[in-house]
Amino acid sequence: MDSDTILILGIGNLLWADEGFGVRAVEALNERWRFPDHVRLLDGGTQGLSLVQHVQEARRLIVFDAIDYGLPPGTMRIILNGEVPLYLGVKKMSLHQTGFQEVLACARLTGHYPDELVLIGVQPVELDDFGGSLRSEVKARIEPALGAALEWLARWGVTPEPRLDAAPPLGPESLNIHAYEGSA
Repeated sequence: MDSDTILILGIGNLLWADEGFGVRAVEALNERWRFPDHVRLLDGGTQGLSLVQHVQEARRLIVFDAIDYGLPPGTMRIILNGEVPLYLGVKKMSLHQTGFQEVLACARLTGHYPDELVLIGVQPVELDDFGGSLRSEVKARIEPALGAALEWLARWGVTPEPRLDAAPPLGPESLNIHAYEGSA
């Protein structure tokens, strides 16, 4: 593990409405900002245990995800360190959440667990809309979620630069929010 490695991870399923919040958040961060080489952005989608190696390599980890906190739709919460696995399992919304709890457990068992872990989660409005996109209440939380991530990065000494060029895609271009919603 590199002593400075930071992983910013978006998890979720883009095809199930608000379940895609995490991926959309990391996608937006990637489109707007350039980061130093020791900061990596990753569309974790629903990759489950294949994310273990990435988590093991990170000293610090920021995760964006849709989380059912049992709160009003669109509510954003930030959960830290040891509390994160508890919230990822609050109410199973999809297979990736159980998988990500297992990712964290595997990383801990191998002794390669991030020193700091930040979960930026948003309460979904709708999950049962296959092919749907983010609902307005959840989409409106992307900006505050990015702001929270940038604050944590600043605490860790990272100052990103505004992106002036086209961002390399983190996932398939056909699933980019602009293409997916038909506004490309």
